[in-house]
Amino acid sequence: MAAIAAGWASMIFVFATFGAWFQAFMVPRAPIQPPTKVRVGKLSQFAEIGVYEDYKKDNIWIISLEEDGTQRVVALSTICTHLGCIPNWLPGAGIFKCPCHGSGYRMNGVNFEGPAPRPLERYALSVDDSGVLIVDKSRVFRKELSQWNDSNAFLPVA
Repeated sequence: MAAIAAGWASMIFVFATFGAWFQAFMVPRAPIQPPTKVRVGKLSQFAEIGVYEDYKKDNIWIISLEEDGTQRVVALSTICTHLGCIPNWLPGAGIFKCPCHGSGYRMNGVNFEGPAPRPLERYALSVDDSGVLIVDKSRVFRKELSQWNDSNAFLPVA
């Protein structure tokens, strides 16, 4: 009788283990995707020219700069265009410097040294009904494709 009970217990264990493995195989583990739209505050918070690193964890730098004769706010990607490392902002030098292979970017995102093949990408910007600045990381603008002057690639500071 004990042998029969042990046999049944072994069979139940084998089927339960096989069932768990089968379920793990059939149900893929989908990674949790971060949101593509990030609320970063009121436009007036970025009135002073400079680099705002508050959203670096979201792969966004908010930059307030003088460009084409007007002050603009842009959202730069923090991803180096060489191999995908995260450059650091060096305020004393006024540049972004990639720690992996030495690529350098000016405050506006244009590459000027190192192996980076192109400037940093810019994200789309908009302002919602309550006046909050929204960065849309699903919409990317590239300088070499002449997209930086698209009206969604920056916001003028009033």
